[in-house]
Amino acid sequence: MTKVLLVCSRDGCLKSCSAKGHAFFAAKGKDIVCAAETSLLRTALSVLQKTKGINLGCDASERGSLAFSVQVECHSAELAERLRCTADFIREGISSLSQEYPACVLLKEIIE
Repeated sequence: MTKVLLVCSRDGCLKSCSAKGHAFFAAKGKDIVCAAETSLLRTALSVLQKTKGINLGCDASERGSLAFSVQVECHSAELAERLRCTADFIREGISSLSQEYPACVLLKEIIE
């Protein structure tokens, strides 16, 4: 099972996200659940990497794991909205997978 931890601030802004484990829906290289999880998280990460004013710490050093944390250089309404939307994107995407494949994906969210 892949365990995804989404950490957001009280105002809904993404602070960090990590995913660890394997979905084990199908054989390596044919696992549609793993591919969907990876696509969602890498897309969110890519959007944040291209956003001016956001610095990311990222770790994908182990197979089956991805973690990233967000540091905002200068707080603005525009950056806050980007971080809320990114959190919503991850939450909705991973929740949908978890509902359809509950034995493969678990989402936990922490509000700090």
